[in-house]
Amino acid sequence: MNRPDLAARRGEILHQIRDAAIAEFAAHGFHGASTQGIAARAGITKNRLHYYISSKDDLYADALRHIVALWDELFHGIDMTRGPEAFLRDYIARKLRHVLAHPEIARMFTAEIMRGAPVLRRLWQPSRDATLRAATVIEAWVKAGLIRPVDPILLQIHIWALTQHHALHGPETAFMLGLTSEAELDPDRLAEEITRLVLSGLRNE
Repeated sequence: MNRPDLAARRGEILHQIRDAAIAEFAAHGFHGASTQGIAARAGITKNRLHYYISSKDDLYADALRHIVALWDELFHGIDMTRGPEAFLRDYIARKLRHVLAHPEIARMFTAEIMRGAPVLRRLWQPSRDATLRAATVIEAWVKAGLIRPVDPILLQIHIWALTQHHALHGPETAFMLGLTSEAELDPDRLAEEITRLVLSGLRNE
């Protein structure tokens, strides 16, 4: 196997390990998760796992860094200059599809928050900077009369909460809707309801 192939294979294994770590941390939290459990989920031996990682702590931080980058890309990869309705429809739909497809990501992130976010606090500043940039655009929407006056930071947080809920409480949503499984949740239906709710609340009367 040549060097490019080896590098590609190493990258695949590292992604496999990271995905397994996210699932393990989501299921058991940082303290309950074990490297043995991560190795089993990744389909490799514990000894081989430790060949690729330095420690559980570093793997945990890397997984959180990956999650933060994913969500920053989802939010800030959409053109906000198209105006509030186009942006919100696009973002809410993308976020819901993502969290329903990968609920373990939201669960790991929330578990970290619930223990006081000791690791996230070291990784969050770029997200806050991006949130402040988005707030500037939202304030411009307000000045242009496109939406009512609103706290631009809290608006973003409330939208995150609405979309995250269905990854964290999928079984409850499914039960209340009369579905037999959370796998039956329709992201388009949920996105439309949330988008209508948010846009209605932002309407400039």
